[in-house]
Amino acid sequence: MRKIYKLFLSASALSLTFCAPSAKQFKEAVEKDPSIVFVAIEKDPEKFIEIVNKAAQEAQKKQQEKMFDEEKKQRDAEFANPLKPEIQEERVIFGKKDAPVTIVEYSDFECPYCSRGYQTIKQVKAEYGDKVRIIFKHLPLDFHPMAEPAARYFEAIAMQDHAKAEKFHDKVFEGQSSLKAEKEAFLKKVAKDVGANMAKLEKDLKDEKISKKIQTDMEEAQKFGIRGTPGFIVNGVSLKGALPFNEFKEVIDKHLKK
Repeated sequence: MRKIYKLFLSASALSLTFCAPSAKQFKEAVEKDPSIVFVAIEKDPEKFIEIVNKAAQEAQKKQQEKMFDEEKKQRDAEFANPLKPEIQEERVIFGKKDAPVTIVEYSDFECPYCSRGYQTIKQVKAEYGDKVRIIFKHLPLDFHPMAEPAARYFEAIAMQDHAKAEKFHDKVFEGQSSLKAEKEAFLKKVAKDVGANMAKLEKDLKDEKISKKIQTDMEEAQKFGIRGTPGFIVNGVSLKGALPFNEFKEVIDKHLKK
């Protein structure tokens, strides 16, 4: 009701130019007799909806502008003082190990936005080639039941062969709908397709090292303020969400110029 008061008050203030009641007086009048608002809405409901929609659009625009400003300030601060995710020796690295730009990705195999992020990273790799390397880390969300099992399969296959783990990663994201429908049967199928040793895989899936690695990834993501997926850290600068290629390009180009 208070939102209606404010919107109606804004519209009324535009039409009154003489002897207008103050905002406080108008608010008190409406609180005493809410039918004032209802009568006005009934008299011209289309106009009321138009005003509400316009106000909502303006509010959304201002919120987006504020968010962009805050993100820009944060990025500038991180360029000056980069975030420092840990990169262990045994991690799977997509790309050249000595690439000048490192993208650490915190992702969830079942998340549809992470699937979009996967496509964007493919575009980044195609554009920059050996100038970038990607370290894939895990942030399985509670409401995606197959996210953690998929993460475990990825790390278990990585214990055999990093190239096979990368192929597994690509195939799972490209077949995300099958992951949701077929669950672990799909993960086993993909593991076989990439040439994993299935007997060793079954054993390694239970390895506590994998559990610890996933937990460490999740804690690190939270430390950097990444609570949703996907999240990225590009040479110490965070990018949150399934952002378009241009957002990555801006940060990468700035790093390469340095």
